[in-house]
Amino acid sequence: MGISTVEEGSPGKEQQAAGLGILLQIMMLVLSFVLGHVLRRHRFYYLPEASASLLIGLIVGGLANISDTETSIRAWFNFHEEFFFLFLLPPIIFQSGFSLSPKPFFSNFGAIVTFAILGTLIASVVTGVLVYLGGLMYLMYRLPFVECLMFGALISATDPVTVLSIFQQELGTDMNLYALVFGESVLNDAMAISLYRTMSLVRSHVSSGQNFFMVIVRFLETFVGSMSAGVGVGFTSALLFKYAGLDIDNLQNLECCLFVLFPYFSYMLAEGLSLSGIVSILFTGIVMKHYTYSNLSENSQRFVSAFFHLISSLAETFTFIYMGFDIAMEKHSWSHVGFIFFSILFIGVARAANVFSCAYLVNSVRPVHRQIPLNHQKALWYSGLRGAMAFALALQSVHDLPEGHGQTIFTATTAIVVLTVLLIGGSTGTMLGALQVVGDGHDGHLGEIFDGNNGYVAPTYNEDGTTGNRFKMKLKEFHKSTASFSALDRNYLTPFFTSQNGDDEEEHDDPMPSSRNGGFHDHS
Repeated sequence: MGISTVEEGSPGKEQQAAGLGILLQIMMLVLSFVLGHVLRRHRFYYLPEASASLLIGLIVGGLANISDTETSIRAWFNFHEEFFFLFLLPPIIFQSGFSLSPKPFFSNFGAIVTFAILGTLIASVVTGVLVYLGGLMYLMYRLPFVECLMFGALISATDPVTVLSIFQQELGTDMNLYALVFGESVLNDAMAISLYRTMSLVRSHVSSGQNFFMVIVRFLETFVGSMSAGVGVGFTSALLFKYAGLDIDNLQNLECCLFVLFPYFSYMLAEGLSLSGIVSILFTGIVMKHYTYSNLSENSQRFVSAFFHLISSLAETFTFIYMGFDIAMEKHSWSHVGFIFFSILFIGVARAANVFSCAYLVNSVRPVHRQIPLNHQKALWYSGLRGAMAFALALQSVHDLPEGHGQTIFTATTAIVVLTVLLIGGSTGTMLGALQVVGDGHDGHLGEIFDGNNGYVAPTYNEDGTTGNRFKMKLKEFHKSTASFSALDRNYLTPFFTSQNGDDEEEHDDPMPSSRNGGFHDHS
C-alpha cells in the first residue's frame, strides 16, 4: 500500500510526515534550480525556469494521483494560505520594487504609469464585462456582475517573470522596452490588488446601495493609503540609515538586520490598518532601493542585494511548483471548461485594449523619435503572463465568494497561469525575434535623451501644433510633469534622503535584474 497515512493523535507520525513533506519540497526546489541552470546555460528558451518549476509540480502531483500514496503526499505538502501571503508573496513583491532601476524607470515614468494604472483599469473592466456578457449568452458559467469585475481585476495582474528572464543580456532586448515591461508589471500588481479589494468591498456592501462615488473613494483609500504607508516607511528607513551612522564595519550586522525588517514592518503596518500589505511593501521596495540602499555600507549593500535575491528566487520557484502541484492534486471545477476557454480569449482582447489604447495616448504626447513602435506594443501585449499575484488573489476569492463561484474562478485562474507560462513563456524568444526587438540594446527610436550627467531631459514640444486638441495638451503637460519629478528627485529628494547627490546615485545605481536571473547590463 505504499507509505501509510498519518494517524491522528500520533505526534511521532505527524512529525515524520512533516519531515517527509519538507524533504519532498526541498527535492523539487533543488531539481527546479538545477534544471533552470542547465536550461539557461544552454540558452534553451523554449522551457523557461518558471515553466520548468510548473512542470515539476505537475509531474509530482500527477504521480501522486495515480499512486496509492495520494493522501500521504497531500498531507506532506500541506499548504496554508497564511504561509503564502505572509512568507512567499512579500519577498517576491518587495524584490520587484527593489529591482527597479531609477534612471530607466523615471525616464519612462509617464508611459509606465499609463500602462499600469489606466491600462489595468481598462483590462479589468473589459474582462469583467465580457465575462458577464458571456454568462448572459450561456457561453460560460454565469457570475454576478460584481464578481465578474473581481475576476477581471485579479486576472489582470500580470507577472512577466518568465518573459523578463529572456529580456536579458542574452537577447540584447531594448532597455526601454525592458523598463516598460518590468515597470508596468510591478505597478500593475498594486493596481490589480486595489481594484480587487474595492470590488470585494462593493460586493459585501451591495445591499447598502453604495453609489459610484463611494466606490471611487474606497479604491483611493486602498491604493493611496497603502502606497502612502509604503513610501512613508521607505523614507523613514532612508533617514534612519543616513543619520544613525550605521555604515561602519562593526555595525554591519545591525545595519543588515534593520534593512531586512523594514519591508515586513511596512507590510504588517498596512495590514493592521486594513490596507493592502502587498501594495505597501511594493512601494517600500521602490523607495528603499532608490534612497535607503545608497546609505548602506558597501558590504551591507552586497549582502541585502544577495539576500533578497535569494529569498525571492526561493519563493518564486516554490510558488510555481505549488501551482503545478495544486492543479494536479486538488479537485477543481473542470466541468466549467467553457469558462476557462472564453476567459483566455477575453483576457487576450482586454490586454490588447489595454496596451494599444494606452500606447496611443503615450505616443500622442511624445515626439516622433520617442514614440513606442508597433512591434514594441505587440511585445507588451504578448508579455502579459499571469503568475503568483493572480494565483494569490484567486486563492483569496475562494473565501470571498460563495461556494462554487470562488472555486470556478480559482480553477480558471490556475489553468490560465499554467497555460500562459508554458505556452507564452516558452515562445517568448521566438516572438522577440519575429518582432525584431532583439538587438544590441540601443534602439534609436526609443532611446532616451540624457544630458552630460546622464540625467533625463524632457523633450521639447511644439505648442503650436496643428492638432489643437485640448486633451492632448493636457497629456503633454502630464508627460512634462514626469520629467519635472525626475528633476525634483535629482535636485532635492535624493540629496535630502541620501548621502550623495542625484547624479552620483544614478551613476552607481544597479541595473534592473530579474529576481531569477542576473541583472540587465547597461550598454551606455
